[in-house]
Amino acid sequence: MASFFNRLRSVNQLPKGSNLSQTQLFIKGAFYGLLLLSLSFMVIGGLFFRNGISPYLQIPVYIIAGILGFYLFRWVGSALHLVVKGIPTIAVSLILATLLTFHLADYMRFSWPGALVQNSLIIAIFAIVLLAGSLMNLVRGNRNKGLYSLFVIIALAIIAYPLYLLMDEGSNPHPIDFEQTKAPLLSEMGINNPGEKGTYDFDYFTYGNGTDERRPEYAEEVKYKTETVDASLIIPEWTGKKAKWRERYWGFGMKEFPINGRTWMPKKEGKLPLVLIVHGNHGMEHYSDPGYAYLGELLASKGFITVSVDENFINGTWSGDFGGREMPARAWLLLKHLSQWRDWNNDKASDFFEKIDMDNIVLMGHSRGGEAVSIAAAYNKLDHFPDNALVEFDFNFGIQGIVAIAPTDARYFRRLDLENINFLSIQGAYDADEASFFGLRQYQRISYTDSIHRIKVGLYANQANHGQFNSIWGRHDFGGTSGWFMNTAPLITGEEQRQIAKTYIGAFTEYVFNQKTEYAPLFNNSATAKDWLPEVVYVNNFQTSENQILIDYEEDIVVTTTKNDIATISAQNLDVWYEQDLKMRDNGLQGTNAAIIGWNNDSSTVEKSYTLSFNEPVSLDSTSTLLFSFARADDSKIKMEDNDELNFTIELFSQNGDVASTTLSKHKKIAPKIKVKYMKFKAMNGSFGNNWELAMETFEIPFSEFSNLGNFEWSSLRLVFNQSSKGVIAVDNIGYRKQ
Repeated sequence: MASFFNRLRSVNQLPKGSNLSQTQLFIKGAFYGLLLLSLSFMVIGGLFFRNGISPYLQIPVYIIAGILGFYLFRWVGSALHLVVKGIPTIAVSLILATLLTFHLADYMRFSWPGALVQNSLIIAIFAIVLLAGSLMNLVRGNRNKGLYSLFVIIALAIIAYPLYLLMDEGSNPHPIDFEQTKAPLLSEMGINNPGEKGTYDFDYFTYGNGTDERRPEYAEEVKYKTETVDASLIIPEWTGKKAKWRERYWGFGMKEFPINGRTWMPKKEGKLPLVLIVHGNHGMEHYSDPGYAYLGELLASKGFITVSVDENFINGTWSGDFGGREMPARAWLLLKHLSQWRDWNNDKASDFFEKIDMDNIVLMGHSRGGEAVSIAAAYNKLDHFPDNALVEFDFNFGIQGIVAIAPTDARYFRRLDLENINFLSIQGAYDADEASFFGLRQYQRISYTDSIHRIKVGLYANQANHGQFNSIWGRHDFGGTSGWFMNTAPLITGEEQRQIAKTYIGAFTEYVFNQKTEYAPLFNNSATAKDWLPEVVYVNNFQTSENQILIDYEEDIVVTTTKNDIATISAQNLDVWYEQDLKMRDNGLQGTNAAIIGWNNDSSTVEKSYTLSFNEPVSLDSTSTLLFSFARADDSKIKMEDNDELNFTIELFSQNGDVASTTLSKHKKIAPKIKVKYMKFKAMNGSFGNNWELAMETFEIPFSEFSNLGNFEWSSLRLVFNQSSKGVIAVDNIGYRKQ
């Protein structure tokens, strides 16, 4: 055994002495180069490993672990190679030491995209060996200086190009040249920009239990103290190392969840509406709740009490997250915050006695918080926790609306149907975290059963990402080194993205709390606020509780019939015609069906159309608005450019054969395909699915645009494809609304 270790030490020893050969100098340089490369893996891992320990302490620990690991792995590599001939043992040991140290760093939180690991390591090791070995010969050798200088230049070029790609923001491979049909601007009608500051001053303060070990704003700086709540039956997954580390970091467990919030309180008399905002699953050590101050300040200036809720303690961390099983706790905590405000409102000794309108509440959430607000709205009406009926609920607050910003929709195992609530969801097309508009699935699951006026709104904005709706999260939707690979060049700025949120959320809250219905055109068509919004492509979805949807394609698979036999469907000379479940970019379902219609007039002179013949006439008058949902679709039978205009004629027929018509683009154009490239390198984009997904959009056409008649008995509707030479569209939600 002693002879084995002596032999191992001999073959693994670095060349020594002052008169070394070029090969020996090259090997010695390669050793130092690969050691530095390996330590760089460790340093980066330590830099991105958020666990509450100062980087000044953590990085030295990582460096020491890297040095020890590199030397240990060299010996392991040498031992394994003693039985293999042909390649010097020291070369094999250095390569294996580098590879194994890389995996050690990976285990210690250094992350690198799996699709690029192999090629990245090959390039890095080759370039570093060439660079370090050549530099050693230039510094200490005396032969072939020109050759080694050339090798240094080549190695630096090999290193510089990938570094340039990582430092570069990327590119916009799918620019869109699109001008929406001009619409009357709300500002020209004297309507105020809802994204601008209101008329009220406000105070800012925090509330909490006053003992937070990590955050002074929830410790000695709190203005109002709150009691903790016991969440042990709400989040039973708080176990094992997840619980152990969290409790060590925060100083409390699931039996002492704090009720912490940062509050913007308007200086206004009377009872005030209440807005709660909750973040999503960002790293728990990178606190998320300050990132909605821009909304807190805006909404408070409009007279609404606004609270950014702290739920960072149930977010993901290095020891893992709860994989969505914490969603009930996210929702329940929101309702417990509302309970605290109710207690203050009812307490004569409280500064907030009878100052809060508990019947006028809006819940807002971002990412997982965007799903949590829908769960909270459902829990609000229950008397028991559905996942554990041993927990009794006593909420029943006046939640009038929910806002879901780039929400998830499948973290909680239940798909929740909501009734009689206002709803807004905003999604960025360049959201690499939640790559599809999941908010529209909840949008589809909201129904109206009473006579109260309510709305639901969906906004899909190109060139907006996930993180910039929070001022803390930033332009990179992935953390750590993965963020280096994100294609951020197409993104609008954070200020612009938050201006979109302020405009729509400001309008929504004014609509819900103050019945400012003049903002309805904004929800249906962003072109009415062109001077308030960044210049990107928007796709709008909008419904009111007064909408009468006649055709929604949800009833069966027969393409010629409709629900309740309202109408008969026929097609004339179409090239494409079928109905299907609409899919997202990853082939997940959008939660709605539509008819897919395609035409190609390039080699045909016959008229192509799609007709709905109603069994009972539909009565329209001057107050009526016709409703449609259209989108650009795709079919292999018809090839066309992504930005080609899709226009067609819409005809209405009366019982006696009179016809009134208009063209779609006269009122609003179908948006082009919104294609995205999330990551700089092609190999990393496949996991997202397709580079675009079908995005339905609401179209509202006043009946007065069809005819000057005061009343009209509508017996059939026909789409005639005579305006664009070819196209493929999705059609859904055909109906009307009367004022």
